[in-house]
Amino acid sequence: MADRRIVRANGVDLCVETFGDPTSPALLLIGGAESPMDWWEDELCERLAAGARYVIRYDLRDTGQSVTYEPGAPKYTGSDLVADVVGLLDALGVPRAHLVGISMGGGIAQEVALVHPARVASLTLISASPAVAGRAERNLPAASAEVKALFADPPPRPDWSDRAAVIEYMVAAQRPFAGSLPSDEEALRALVERIVDRTLNIESSLTNHWILEDGEPVPGRLDDIDAPTLVLHGTEDPLFPYGHAEALAAEIPGARLVPLERMGHQMPPRQLWDRVVAAILEHTSQAEG
Repeated sequence: MADRRIVRANGVDLCVETFGDPTSPALLLIGGAESPMDWWEDELCERLAAGARYVIRYDLRDTGQSVTYEPGAPKYTGSDLVADVVGLLDALGVPRAHLVGISMGGGIAQEVALVHPARVASLTLISASPAVAGRAERNLPAASAEVKALFADPPPRPDWSDRAAVIEYMVAAQRPFAGSLPSDEEALRALVERIVDRTLNIESSLTNHWILEDGEPVPGRLDDIDAPTLVLHGTEDPLFPYGHAEALAAEIPGARLVPLERMGHQMPPRQLWDRVVAAILEHTSQAEG
């Protein structure tokens, strides 16, 4: 049974929800930019919890029901998002956790593993890119032409008071990042509706993460990460092409890379859940052992 509540963590209010037995190994799910906990869908969390895991998902700052700031004026940095992870574990009484981060959340997880290694039992990095320095200059593949064009000339922002317009804007924003797996537009729309209705300030949620300053530089390099690491990455990721995953796997000692065929830069679609859940449970079991 899920338990959702507001906790005080790292000096701010964060909305968190947990699944499973608190005495089981903890699995903390860290979302990407502008992504509240809802993107880690209920059934996915339940399936992970059924594997004897204490699953924790939460709203990053400026998403969902966590602390929010004025649009265009976030009073925090990327370093604060890293510190929030540790603050959340402290608030929940969890000494160490398996971190599962997607996209920006994967970057946060890498930094937590370097700054607070004792709190990290393992890493699972989904649709992520190297977030810290490596041994040498990287030659990472660039984003697709379509994604570059999207960032160069983004679509007009919606009227934030028009619920239907905001929902359409958010649904449309997912399409350029998807791979070639069949998509369930109806399920996506229902999820976006839930997010819009639950979010305290949707304009801040879709704005502030993109303008954050990094904060304090993180000491260390990818090859200093000693947490057992699993890299899950779509073979058709248009934002962080597959070479980004190969760089993570090559530079983090002992990391294992699992390709997710036909997936783009997105939360793993339902068709891949069997593989993703099995991979995460196997990886975290080995790390516990």
